[in-house]
Amino acid sequence: MSFLTVFAIVLAIGLAAFVIGRQRAVAQDDGTVKPHSRPHYHGWWAFLTGVVPAVIFLASWGVGANAYLNSFVHSALPADVADGTVAHEDLAAGLVKSLASGLNRLDDKERVALPQTFAELQPMLSANGVALAPDTQDYMIPIAVETNRTADRLNLISAIVSIGVALIGSVYGLSRISPRTRARNNVEQIMLGGLVGASTIAIVTTIGIVLSMLFQTIAFFEKVSPMSFFFGTVWDPRFAAAGSGGAEGQFGLIPLLAGTLYIAFVALLVAVPIGLMSAVYMSEYAAPKVRALVKPALELLAGIPTIVYGIFALVALGPFLRDISAALAGGTPFIQAQSILTAGLVMGVMLIPVVSSLSDDIITAVPRALRDGSLGLGATRSETIKRVVLPAALPGIVGAILLTASRAIGETMIVVLAAGVAANLTLNPFEAMTTITVKIVNQLTGDLEFNTPQTLVAFALGITLFALTLVMNIVALYIVRKYREQYE
Repeated sequence: MSFLTVFAIVLAIGLAAFVIGRQRAVAQDDGTVKPHSRPHYHGWWAFLTGVVPAVIFLASWGVGANAYLNSFVHSALPADVADGTVAHEDLAAGLVKSLASGLNRLDDKERVALPQTFAELQPMLSANGVALAPDTQDYMIPIAVETNRTADRLNLISAIVSIGVALIGSVYGLSRISPRTRARNNVEQIMLGGLVGASTIAIVTTIGIVLSMLFQTIAFFEKVSPMSFFFGTVWDPRFAAAGSGGAEGQFGLIPLLAGTLYIAFVALLVAVPIGLMSAVYMSEYAAPKVRALVKPALELLAGIPTIVYGIFALVALGPFLRDISAALAGGTPFIQAQSILTAGLVMGVMLIPVVSSLSDDIITAVPRALRDGSLGLGATRSETIKRVVLPAALPGIVGAILLTASRAIGETMIVVLAAGVAANLTLNPFEAMTTITVKIVNQLTGDLEFNTPQTLVAFALGITLFALTLVMNIVALYIVRKYREQYE
């Protein structure tokens, strides 16, 4: 049985327990004893006792089964493959899994008379709409067949145990039904646990991301000196083919970090003033009809894919700035088509709706009483905005700017097309630079060993971005708290 089929059966058992539990609670309410909980709470208690343990087991078993099958495939590979490089072994295991998935598309008769060579098997798979890589080897066929048999056994065990747990839990929940049973308290405790678990997902996910990057970063710093990474001014990773061991290269962070901050700064110079002024206009000056028209029009910019902005910069804005500079300089352009200015302008336009929409909501949320009090004391509308509304909304505006800066720092496609991939170190906004995110993509693209400095450096770059964002949050929090103390 598939996961969805077992889940549907478990859910059906829970729904049946809910109906039976509610009816049983109604039947027991004869008026002699005041019930603690309403009947539907007893139904939900029976439902939860049956479904929750079964779903937890089903999910846990699925994770464990996938890990076991992955280990099984790796252990079944021939010795010459298992003793090779990690990338070669992972590639072979991936081909076996793909072949096993393709074999599941065959009917029972075809599985019985399965060819022993991939050349004979490939036409059968193609007839069933399965396309596999030509690197698939003959020795992978029996491994794939045994993998499918093992997966079927694991799925059968999972289905039997999950359905059994659901039945036992439902019976237990129904047996506990009585007028004085605290079903409402039990249901609320389970729901509270679910809410707490949901709220911890973000924390656990963040910790997992940091740890996954941290371990790989430590492996990178075992091969490359941290001093040469954090203070190096030359980026020359020297890509190497898989299996060659790689070359040492130079992994200077300074050009990438400077490009990231420079392009983000130019983008913020464009986005923050325009977005903030448009938010002030829409929240304080615009008529309701104008606001209803302008705000959705601005937010449409946020829905445009970043690759479209990048193409616009590549084919329109970049050549336009180059031609303008050539005309001004008498034939020799001083602005490159791919430059910091080009990327910053386009990225700034993309970020305008982020600043505008968030700031508009924040300014609109400022209590009307503050505006009325300022106007009542004789202040003009502009003075009220400058001295009352914006200071009151400053914490939220700082948060909006911080979110905008994080979006600018994490942008990739616009930088690739509008600023190029050259890791230069310059103060001239008319020249090309690149960012950390672009180099992360470059380092993880291609057939490379996943244990060489050329690929491990991507994790060092990623954790650097994480630290940069963390510092931005700390600085913003300090500014907001300092201002609140002065304002209050």
